[in-house]
This record gives sequence, C-alpha cells and structure tokens, in this order.
Amino acid sequence: MSNERLAIDADIREVTGKKVKQLRREGITPAVIYGATDPVNVQLDTRILRRVLRQAGGSSLIDVKIGSDKRTVLARDIQQHLTRGDLVHVDFLEVDLKIAISGEAELVAVGVSGAMAEGSGTIGFAMRTIEIEALPEDLVSEIEVDISLIATTDDVITVADLVAPKGVTILADPEETVASFSFDRAAIEDEEDEDGLEGDYEPSADSVEVIGRGKEEEDF
Repeated sequence: MSNERLAIDADIREVTGKKVKQLRREGITPAVIYGATDPVNVQLDTRILRRVLRQAGGSSLIDVKIGSDKRTVLARDIQQHLTRGDLVHVDFLEVDLKIAISGEAELVAVGVSGAMAEGSGTIGFAMRTIEIEALPEDLVSEIEVDISLIATTDDVITVADLVAPKGVTILADPEETVASFSFDRAAIEDEEDEDGLEGDYEPSADSVEVIGRGKEEEDF
C-alpha cells in the first residue's frame, strides 16, 4: 500500500436528528469528528466513504478535508443497518500526531507448529485481538503470532512472546495466554481406548471394591 494518506472531502452538516434520513436517501452519510477540538458534525458522500473505510480499517489515518480545513482522523465507530448493511453514521476520532493513542490489533498466526505433527489437534487462540498503544502514524492493524513456538503439545504462547513492530507497545498482561495446542476429541478417545479406560474392559477380582457384605458375614 502507498504511504500516501487516505483523504476524503466532507461538508459541515446542518441537519441533525431524524432529518438525517433524507441525507441517507440522497447518498450522503452523517458523521461526527471529535477529539482534539469541539465535536464537528459533517456529511460525506456514501460511495466514496465506503471505499475509504474499506481501505483504512481502524488503524489507518484519514485526512478529512472540510473546505480549506483538514482534520486527521481514525474511524472509531462505524454504524451500519442491521439487515441491509447501509452506512448509518460514522464517528471519527481526531488525533494529534505527536500524542500516543490506544487501539486494537488483530492477532494473525504465522509459521508452522511442530506440535501439529506430534499429535492430532489444533492451535487454539485464547484471544483474537490485543490492545496496543502507539503514535497515530505507527498504529498497526495486525500483530503476528509465531505458532512455531508451540513445538510440543505442552507449549503455550503468552503475550510476552509477541513481537510488536517498532513504535508499538502491547498493553495486555505479559503472562496472559494467547495460543496453545488442543487435542481433537477423537484423539483423546483413541488414547483412552489404548489405556484400557474405555472399550471392552474386564475387571479383575482385586479391582472390585466391596461395598456391602452378605448376612452371614454381619457378625464379627
């Protein structure tokens, strides 16, 4: 992707409340910019806005141009219609490029786990996103999880094992589990069968606990 920042034109929005429904019918999405200064109500072309949001996600900066003014923002809350998926409203957080902010990054598996060859199972993730902190221009949308660290079925990846990109701080507890190996249920059942815990099993006389005695043994 180009290093050039995403940009979109906006107009000051005078319409508020229920009247914004008419804007949406005209292909315009209402939005608000908040953060560094007082909140500003704006409106944007829905078609262009949808394309920009798809490219930006939640971590790429967007320059919103309002006439001769420019606000550098992150898309923080994107509201869509529950069934149609139409854009309803967008909250933009205006940022100061010199002040660190927090955000969430998706955890993405990379590498090959040796435990997968050792046993029949999968690598399970205890979390799918993680909280990070960085200057706005250093924010990332993904943090890699090297599952090759799970070399055996007993290995566990914790937050401390994650490698953050330069300028990014991971805010989660270092001891918190990120990923581990989990045996498939079928593999567990096969192992139990091999150990004689299930299947055809004939107990010996010595293995049976006596929980009651006959009448002839009551006197002692």
